[in-house]
Amino acid sequence: MTRFFLFAASIVGISAVAFGQLEDQSSGSVTGNVQMLWQSYSEDPIIGAIVPPEKTGFNAYGNLIYNQGGFSAGMRYESYLSAVLGFPGRFKGSGIGYRYARYADPTGKVDFTVGNFYEQFGSGIVLRSYEERALGIDNALDGVRLILRPVNGIEIKALYGMQRLDFDSRLINGPGTVRALDGTIDFNSLLESKGGLDWDTKIMLGGSFVSKFQSGGTIAKDSLLLQLPENIGAWSYRIDAMRKGWSAGIEYAGKINDPNADNGYTYRNGQALLFNLGYTQRGLGISLSAKTVDNMSFRSDRDVLLFDLPINYIPAITQQHTYNLAATLYPYATVISGESSASAEIFYSIPKGTRLGGKYGTKLSANFAAANGLDTTQLAGVEGLVYGYERNSWGFGPSKFVRDFNVQISRKESKNFKWKYTFYNLEFNTLATPVTTTFKGIVYADIHVLETQVKTRKRQSLRTEFQALFTDQDKGDWGTVLAEYTWSPHWFASVIDQYNFGNPDPDARVHYLYGAVGRIDGPHRLSIGYGKRREGIFCIGGVCRAVPASNGFEINFSSSF
Repeated sequence: MTRFFLFAASIVGISAVAFGQLEDQSSGSVTGNVQMLWQSYSEDPIIGAIVPPEKTGFNAYGNLIYNQGGFSAGMRYESYLSAVLGFPGRFKGSGIGYRYARYADPTGKVDFTVGNFYEQFGSGIVLRSYEERALGIDNALDGVRLILRPVNGIEIKALYGMQRLDFDSRLINGPGTVRALDGTIDFNSLLESKGGLDWDTKIMLGGSFVSKFQSGGTIAKDSLLLQLPENIGAWSYRIDAMRKGWSAGIEYAGKINDPNADNGYTYRNGQALLFNLGYTQRGLGISLSAKTVDNMSFRSDRDVLLFDLPINYIPAITQQHTYNLAATLYPYATVISGESSASAEIFYSIPKGTRLGGKYGTKLSANFAAANGLDTTQLAGVEGLVYGYERNSWGFGPSKFVRDFNVQISRKESKNFKWKYTFYNLEFNTLATPVTTTFKGIVYADIHVLETQVKTRKRQSLRTEFQALFTDQDKGDWGTVLAEYTWSPHWFASVIDQYNFGNPDPDARVHYLYGAVGRIDGPHRLSIGYGKRREGIFCIGGVCRAVPASNGFEINFSSSF
């Protein structure tokens, strides 16, 4: 805690010295939030749950933010005693994991940050610094960021820093240095500021350059001794346009040779091309997307894997599901070595008062997504050792990664009852995304989900989910039942049971039963649960982490002020 108060004192000093001339001398405001997660563990050989030496896990953090005029400063105090299973086990101890001071000129022309910050350029394909606490991901930059808006419609960002890698009672950064520059031109805002016409069509252009420095060395490949580059550069160009209900965007990215652990230390250059097209009007929405990503893994340390030190983010093109069986059994994560993918989605609302729409209207949606490996030819001899392969086109290669088709219909029948039905058809290659150890190949699965919500009394409701997954591969058929009762605005209780009723091994047909109760009081939320959690994969935005099986209590508390 001593470091916490010392840092708070330093922030106050920065505020007084560097920003003492703020025109707004009114008293500032303090905001923040806290979250705590505690789990206990019991041994359960049937589901593979183990008990760590500590027998419990505890994750906690608290944000404290001070604002006055254009100045703000904040810190995040973190505690892992020890980290909850499934999070990085090397996270340990208590201390400050994030701190910053920022000044934003009231005119909006200058925005300056020192310390930690998050940032994204375009789609994130060359730079995305972000936190996803549920996945244990935090690659915050630690350094300096300057944002300039010299005229309305032009924005320039420049940053210099290192990335968060670890936490051991303090923030620990990785060995590499990240340098980046981004520029965006909003032509409509620029013309308006110059007295031009207000176009119906909105156009934005952007460009980014990101480089990283890491001390070099050599790597041996058979009889070759190859020099590792120290400075790696990546760049992107993008254009986005909107007119009435239409929107379109395209982004191209490139990266020079970057031998690293993800690509087997090959020296081939990287490329990416992303495209999206959308149309919306009242009651109708259509979107099309396509993506090819080739060797775009970009980290500030060439030797790490998984979640550590990613400079960029490869956007997922498949739909991110929320229902239990679709989201946890076969969730698709972007294949970092490269893929070609495409998706199409349509939404339509049948007007209320019609025969098909009913009294309150009916909503329909359909989505299809496909991803394959790249269209490549493996190189032979020395070229193969150094460059790996040659890409033949931007199109699909022969290796199927995933096919995901789903349709959904939702309808409100009365003031007290509404329902939603979703059907999924999946073809999932477990060799591309290894979410299971029991089957290698393509899983073919159908999933049915019926969700209902009934208002039983004033300010009380019951929500249920009935899910079933049918497949002849892997562990066979699954079923999930969920019931959640809410006494608004404070109390809730829920129970969920996931059952592998089609497992070929009768001893593995286990009920994963979990129940929870909780209370919500304004910004404060407390929940207490107990039961079994299945070993599996948890994904957000196409990024996934493994979650071990567990059996025990869980207490979760969050609050904001």
